Amino acid sequence: MDEITIRRATADDVTAIVALLADDTLGASRETPDDPAPYLAAFAALDADPAQTLLVAERDGGVIGTAQLTYIPGLSRRGATRAQIEAVRIGEAARGTGLGSRLIEWCVARSREHGCTLVQLTSDVTRLDAHRFYEKLGFEATHIGFKLTLR
Repeated sequence: MDEITIRRATADDVTAIVALLADDTLGASRETPDDPAPYLAAFAALDADPAQTLLVAERDGGVIGTAQLTYIPGLSRRGATRAQIEAVRIGEAARGTGLGSRLIEWCVARSREHGCTLVQLTSDVTRLDAHRFYEKLGFEATHIGFKLTLR
């Protein structure tokens, strides 16, 4: 794999991140890349929150992957802090190169450094390839998730 940099995203990366989010079956129906305003507002909130890290993987100046890492303090598990990984996307040209593994490993390493006792993530029930990918990285399907759409 060519030289890859994993770094915190900037506002200049938002358009490329949204393109990654929209570039799959599920994202194509729920993302609107032609309207950057809600994404820029969301980025500002993420960037201002120390519990959030929006990442990009970059090669030759182009964004080829992204993930969001969130730290969640809680009372359960003896006051444990857990990490949540969300919105993992790899650009089509970089799929199968090991970049997804590198992004997840980066998130797990930062979670350890932050003192988290657990790393969790969700994956849409239809993403069977993603489920196998996460299991290969040591994640276990231990819970059933529920969502309530508010808008």
